[in-house]
Amino acid sequence: MSDPVVLPIKSVRNPRDIGGYTGLLGRKVKKHRLLRTGNMSKIVPSDEQFLVDYGLKQIIDLRSPAECKQNPDQAIAGVKHYSCPLSVEDNTGGNGLDMQKEFAEYRRDQYAGFRMMCRRYHNHILTETAQHSFHHVIELIAQEDDGATLYHCSEGKDRTGLVTVILLYILGVDLEVIRQDYLYSNYLLNDYRASRDQQFKKAGENDRFRANMRVLGSVANAFFDTSLITVNENYGSLDSYIVNELAIDQDLQETIREKYLEK
Repeated sequence: MSDPVVLPIKSVRNPRDIGGYTGLLGRKVKKHRLLRTGNMSKIVPSDEQFLVDYGLKQIIDLRSPAECKQNPDQAIAGVKHYSCPLSVEDNTGGNGLDMQKEFAEYRRDQYAGFRMMCRRYHNHILTETAQHSFHHVIELIAQEDDGATLYHCSEGKDRTGLVTVILLYILGVDLEVIRQDYLYSNYLLNDYRASRDQQFKKAGENDRFRANMRVLGSVANAFFDTSLITVNENYGSLDSYIVNELAIDQDLQETIREKYLEK
């Protein structure tokens, strides 16, 4: 696997260009075309300018309506913006959802967060809302001729990670390379998790709660595998899921390949 392209911006978590990987027939995924990040609501002007200079033409927000309302993306002049929530429910906490019941469970059971994350990945594969959003994201990307598309969620790891899995798979990138790209979020979110953990420690949270919060701020092979197993057990294969459930037919896939793979 080639090294991921980390963008030099500091006000947005987990910023990457997914170009550079080897795709179908040995063709490389183009750079300056497909960008993945976390929350964009606190982006500073210098980072905005970097993205505009980098070729940014459209932003796709994968977050729930409640998250978008609480922390809306900042408008960037000349950049189109689309909302494609994978879930209508706010399950991140802190954005209008009462998480006291979940937090109480996290203080009792150190594995509660792990089970919840597995359920979340399972549901993102199965729900019609997520499936329609996956399709819409791919359509929007297919319509962009030469500029860069940036798609993001809150931390740029789970919902953004699943979109990246589907996109890179369509582009013919090896599944193990896709897995390693997905897991790279852990490295880029190390400081974020450490800072958040210190806040929880100062607030007097117990070790079980803090362990759950580290899980919720991470990606894992188990989450990735939950998605693939859910696909295979319910739809037979990722190819079948993409064509039959996401309605991304061969013509649309070929459009993506022609626009986003080097010649």
